[in-house]
Amino acid sequence: MSRSILLRIRYAGLTGIVLAVLFLVIVPNANAGSGAAPANRFSVEEAADFSKQIERDLAARGARIALVFRTGRDREDLPDGVRYTHGAFWVYQPIRTEDGETLYGYAVYNLYHGEEDRLVSNLVQDWPLDFARGDVVGEAGIIIPSPEMQRRLFEVMTSSTYSDMHNPAYSLVSNPFNGRYQNCNEFILRVLAAAVWETDDPVFIQEAINTHFRPAHIRAGFMMRVFGPSVDERLRIDDHNGAIRTVTFRSLADFMQTNNLASDVYELTADHLSQGVGESDA
Repeated sequence: MSRSILLRIRYAGLTGIVLAVLFLVIVPNANAGSGAAPANRFSVEEAADFSKQIERDLAARGARIALVFRTGRDREDLPDGVRYTHGAFWVYQPIRTEDGETLYGYAVYNLYHGEEDRLVSNLVQDWPLDFARGDVVGEAGIIIPSPEMQRRLFEVMTSSTYSDMHNPAYSLVSNPFNGRYQNCNEFILRVLAAAVWETDDPVFIQEAINTHFRPAHIRAGFMMRVFGPSVDERLRIDDHNGAIRTVTFRSLADFMQTNNLASDVYELTADHLSQGVGESDA
């Protein structure tokens, strides 16, 4: 496995005042982060069709475990380079039905912030339809780990290490270079790190992330730092010193591709939008 230093991701285009991160949170009730509430942009039938489309695509590629991302905000309301607001593990596993029958399909493993207390997160297992109902653009970002990484992830996710990687203190833009807060993407990163280095040692995992992972940089100026938390309490940025650095679909994909940990990275467009034109390069 390569230990090469990743190229630093820099997002340009916004001017360094309040807009870059504020666009994520300006509407307090929007499903902009890692919330469980449905977005209701598409009908239940359309969401169900999209969730089944993702499942069929993953199954056709032989994915036992995949990282799947959605966005709860329109793309024009996101900072440059940020395309998704929530990521989760999709795991192919036996599923027991209400009548006692055992079927095989994908279950979704999430970190969600609370609805009443949005500064605290929980690990929640739900289903592809729940995931698709939080989407507002009809597109999913997908990372399929290599077969060896899928094996290691399965070992982590079926052990106490999975929950040990969880920090319930939630922030929309948590800094992966310290453990003060966490969002869904940083949780994914820490689970990945536990699988890559086959350890549950939090000190080693933090050092490995600091050495080998390059986060996305989101520019925000003085006004953002002063007024951001008053706009949305989930925007806690006191774990940052200087630039705001956080984990995104693209930075996770770069980490995995650079270190030969991913078999596929791509985006999938809902058939009900694309009329059968299914995927594009990420």
